[in-house]
Amino acid sequence: MDAYKFAIPEIIFGRGSLKYASICAQQLGASRIFVVSDAGVEKAGWVDKLFDILRAQNLDFVYFNDISPNPRDFQVHNGAKHYEETEADVVLALGGGSVMDAAKGIALVVSNKGDIKDYEGANHVKKPLPPMVFIPSTIGSESNISQFTVITDIERHIKMTIISRTLVPNISITDPILLGTLNRELLIAPLFDSIAHAVESYVSPLASPLTEVQSRRALDLLIRHLRPALEEFRLDDLEQLAVAGACSGMAFTNASVGLGHALAHALGGMYDVVHGIAHAMLLPSVMRFNLPACTSKMATIGKIITGKTFATDEATAQAGIEALEELRAEIGIPARLREILPDNTMLPTMSRNAAKDICLLTNPRPATWKDILNIYYGVW
Repeated sequence: MDAYKFAIPEIIFGRGSLKYASICAQQLGASRIFVVSDAGVEKAGWVDKLFDILRAQNLDFVYFNDISPNPRDFQVHNGAKHYEETEADVVLALGGGSVMDAAKGIALVVSNKGDIKDYEGANHVKKPLPPMVFIPSTIGSESNISQFTVITDIERHIKMTIISRTLVPNISITDPILLGTLNRELLIAPLFDSIAHAVESYVSPLASPLTEVQSRRALDLLIRHLRPALEEFRLDDLEQLAVAGACSGMAFTNASVGLGHALAHALGGMYDVVHGIAHAMLLPSVMRFNLPACTSKMATIGKIITGKTFATDEATAQAGIEALEELRAEIGIPARLREILPDNTMLPTMSRNAAKDICLLTNPRPATWKDILNIYYGVW
């Protein structure tokens, strides 16, 4: 049997666990906490709630919220400057993937200096980051667990993927109650992001028995609880989706992702498309492309999605892909890029950008930029 490495943060999970934020920061030696969030989480009331928790323990903190969806490189540098000027020490991020990715970028620049562009790719981070406590306000990115951060380079119009074990937060706090302030539209994209993490980590060449069980469990929970959660928003279903997010995060941070993420990053960098929506549009086509290279695993995915086994592995896999497309249509997500993009003139450039994305290295089937272009055109 091969040897495997499985890296995750200390995880605190459960209803009401937000209250442990102050204790966790204190355990990491906080004297002035650098709180990172955004306007959406503020509007939901969770930032004020966090501030009350910190004040109750007489903890000093500063606040940074200049973060947009698909966080920009200049926002990371602005945050790093604010961190240094306020002499903060522990980073506490409360929000979705954009907030947590930006917080990682800030911590990275503070500790390693230079430009965030210097660290694009894998294993270029040399110095340890400040202690980090991450609290997700949704699911999808799983940045609270992963060794990934994705930052938009506005000059090149690409989303940079940065991978390093140092980007794994020290502590992750998941409080399912936070999901209760989302609405249907805010939950749809993260759900498809988590589905993509589960699928791509499962078929990754780096997958191991430790990650595969998490990938399968994540996908099973997502498929079983996605519809009732969107219809009724019961806390029991939202809690199971939070468990699914944690599972998919544990899987993909150790097994990585693949072609789907390369395509979604290129699309998001060029047109600022919401990451989860990009996956909803592209993932079925990516699964069809990868099917010849991992038919048995795709059949397992198909069985989880449909609850059925067909005559052959290929038929079972195809049924799963078609079921995802039906789910996308049922929810109301566009199926064609032409529905959200002004024209297709940038597809060749996007394809070349995707071909350079580090996530492509862990796809089960090699893909050239022309293969990628064909997928984009197929979805057009």
